Amino acid sequence: MESNKAAHEEKMKKTIAAFQDELNSIRTGRASSVLLDKVRVDYYGQKMPLSQVATISVPEARLIVIQPWDRSLFSEIEKAILKSDLGLNPSNDGKVLRIAIPPLTEQRRKELVKTARSIAEQARVAIRNIRRDALEELKKQQNAGGVAEDALKKEEAELQKMTDDYIAQIARILEMKEREIMEV
Repeated sequence: MESNKAAHEEKMKKTIAAFQDELNSIRTGRASSVLLDKVRVDYYGQKMPLSQVATISVPEARLIVIQPWDRSLFSEIEKAILKSDLGLNPSNDGKVLRIAIPPLTEQRRKELVKTARSIAEQARVAIRNIRRDALEELKKQQNAGGVAEDALKKEEAELQKMTDDYIAQIARILEMKEREIMEV
């Protein structure tokens, strides 16, 4: 039973990690290289992550600087950023690409908070589904005669506590992201 519990906890940890990755792709008013993590650049017929074909730095709070390792990639990187739905416009001076992060409008901030809340709800549902699967496994074990009634109740209580902890963690992460989005 312990290995099952550990496996389910591992799934919950992965859900939290995926949730954080998803939130990182939501733009805030501040520059961050994480914003560009999902940008893929066409590099000799292959779609490569931007971070694997260029150096990305954040010298100021509202500026991202991208220096491609291969000068022929300037236009490809520019196209990839423009197609990325991040609402960013890179400027190219022949040596580096600069992306000024414009301040977000109040309406756009509210839309981003809604998106973040939607992503959080998906993560909560995933955590609950993991709990449901674990409970079904416990019931199957009990029906097969492998688990006593009191042990089943104890396992269910531990599983519920673990689920509550991970859902609380999602709430904390979401709250921090909302503050980051709404800060001017």
